Amino acid sequence: MRDRIEELSSAFNRFPGIGPRQAKRFVYHLLSVPQGDRNRLADLIANLSNDVHQCRMCMRFAPVSTDTLCNYCTDNNRNDTMLMVVEKDQDLVAVERAGTYRGRYFVLGGVLTLSGKGAIRERDLVRVVEERSRTGLSEIVLALSATSEGEHTADRVREVLGPLRGSILISELGRGLATGSELEYADSATLSAALQNRKET
Repeated sequence: MRDRIEELSSAFNRFPGIGPRQAKRFVYHLLSVPQGDRNRLADLIANLSNDVHQCRMCMRFAPVSTDTLCNYCTDNNRNDTMLMVVEKDQDLVAVERAGTYRGRYFVLGGVLTLSGKGAIRERDLVRVVEERSRTGLSEIVLALSATSEGEHTADRVREVLGPLRGSILISELGRGLATGSELEYADSATLSAALQNRKET
């Protein structure tokens, strides 16, 4: 007989930041709730890819309209002159929560490690920057984590965007983010300070 508890625990254990004990707690919690709640969760997971897609401009996952653009990219009230480059969707959410930035976004989809592991959306970044430059883009803000991986990734982004640097300013977040900190976990005041004190790079 299959051990469903262990199988589901192993599935939860593969989630970022979830250890074996926490994964097992999730399973026992699910066993304690009504069947209807479990069915609802299963339905949400099963239909996630039907209702959420990747925006072709900012590359974040969101409920997108039929033209494949998310609500941030179709918002005409946002500042077209600025493009903030972040590592992951959660970083974009953190910046929006701070409420001090009203420009456009691009999600790299990860970081590059010093050992050569990892991948970022280089081709999509170049494509989006070229498209945005035709509608007034003048500054790219590198809003990457203050870690060695974040710094290494920023160096690669600067290299990839090198041919465009004559017409577009590339800046990075300034003081406010402590060394070793990830953008996702920064509070609103810290993010605001880092954005206001950004510097050309």
